[in-house]
Amino acid sequence: MTLPCITAARRFDVNAHRPFLIGAEQVGWIRESDVPRLARWPDVFEIANDSVALATAFDTVDLRSAALASVIGALAADGCIPGWRDETYAIRNAFDAPPLAYIERAASRFFGTMTYAVHLNGVVEYAEGGAPFGGPPQLWIARRSDTKATDPGMLDNVVAGGIGWGFGIAETIVKECWEEAGIPAEIASRAVAGRTAHVLQSLPEGTQAEQIFIYDLALPADFAPRNQDGEVGEHRLARIDEVARWIEEGALTVDASLATLDCLLRRRWIDEDACEGITALFVPPPLG
Repeated sequence: MTLPCITAARRFDVNAHRPFLIGAEQVGWIRESDVPRLARWPDVFEIANDSVALATAFDTVDLRSAALASVIGALAADGCIPGWRDETYAIRNAFDAPPLAYIERAASRFFGTMTYAVHLNGVVEYAEGGAPFGGPPQLWIARRSDTKATDPGMLDNVVAGGIGWGFGIAETIVKECWEEAGIPAEIASRAVAGRTAHVLQSLPEGTQAEQIFIYDLALPADFAPRNQDGEVGEHRLARIDEVARWIEEGALTVDASLATLDCLLRRRWIDEDACEGITALFVPPPLG
């Protein structure tokens, strides 16, 4: 049986979208239902039967960013772009590529542009002795705040966050570790890289095209996460079988499920036969 998160991570209908282009490069996906909204700006978008392109007159990063910002502001005012974040994301198809433009984070799914995130598995390793700290390995799991714009109230990794423009992976890990779980920098800096998952899924707000950098962090047995920024409702220390059940039930977000499965598979705490199709998610999907 294929787990729900594995199916959802690539639930995307190419025929229901048009490629979004900057120059000759595809940088996103526009839903067919949203194409008429962009027709309001014929000076900004060149709309063809098989694509939507930013007008060639906008030939610098600053000009593209300014043109898109005007459109994004109007779309947000119309309710087409929810969850405004006041965070800057770069439009780029590779994490180390130069930006083609900058946009508000909340607009990335409307335009289906590539985003980048870190997900960190908080692991309490095997411990010697009896209670309270003895026993098999466990994972710290967060429950997202009920006020989050995306996936409110769902279970998540102990630390997870988007990588804004100007931040590197290691810098984001340290920042998010403190904000979401009160993990000090000296512990956060010990995070060990796992694999990278690639998600392309249709959501109510648009398309999530995201590259997820997965990390594991061994946490001391006597450490308890404490949220600092109000984005986490609670933390739970869970057994491996509990976490596996939550993944099967769809209680964890898709992203967190993939990150957690990667951790469990790498450590051989679950059998790969139980995760049919997950290997394909560590390979980028084709753009067209």
